[in-house]
Amino acid sequence: MEDAATHPVLHAECDKCSGLCCVAPAFSVSSDFAISKPAGRPCPNLQADFRCGIHANLRETGFPGCVAYDCFGAGQRVTQVTFGGANWRTNRAGATLIFEVFAVVRQLHELLWYLTEALALPATRPIQAELRAALDETEALARGSAEALGKLDMAGHRLRVNELLRRASALARAASRGARLDRRGADLIGADLRALDLRGADLRGASLIGADLRGANLALADLTGADLRGADLRGAGLANALFLTQSQLESALGNRATTLPPDRSRPAHWA
Repeated sequence: MEDAATHPVLHAECDKCSGLCCVAPAFSVSSDFAISKPAGRPCPNLQADFRCGIHANLRETGFPGCVAYDCFGAGQRVTQVTFGGANWRTNRAGATLIFEVFAVVRQLHELLWYLTEALALPATRPIQAELRAALDETEALARGSAEALGKLDMAGHRLRVNELLRRASALARAASRGARLDRRGADLIGADLRALDLRGADLRGASLIGADLRGANLALADLTGADLRGADLRGAGLANALFLTQSQLESALGNRATTLPPDRSRPAHWA
């Protein structure tokens, strides 16, 4: 359980959750999911103990989207804290609210993760106070009641925090000796970016699905929200990439020559 004076764990602890990611979101048949499922309906692979029956073989059975999904710890918070251990099975009348709150808290936890990353960057010293205030405000919102979370202007809060995160990114990328290309939101699906100098590039929200990034240098490149599904990162330099999440790595391809930040794990499916 959390203490009001501390920030929550920002990675999933599935044994403390009620399988919310397997119920609340909708998904459709695609390269990420073998079946379609409407929002609010349990995945048929979800077991009575809230564990996935095919967890060990998700990628092989057509569910790589599940492997790449990260709730940033929102699942256990909603289950154990917001609803005090009640879940959508024991509280069927309140299930819709549970799912709505999960969607909001997941976004808040994602922002907490990015703010924590930004605070750890030495270059963001000029705006550390603002980053800390935003983190504390976001944490306070995440601690709110189910009713308060249901009424939260999430879009407005995300907009304000993202503006601050963009400033943090600019400060960090200013130290790069690369070209610092601005490719925010760019359509780079399937692009040949092999061995390119992408140091300091702004790739926030870029679509890099299936892009060939073998050997590319991504030091101090901002990868916030970049879609790396199927991107080839073999031999790419990601050791100092900014705002690179574990879920982005899980959705991409790589190998032992791919350098990673020290606190990221090499995905099991990489060669």
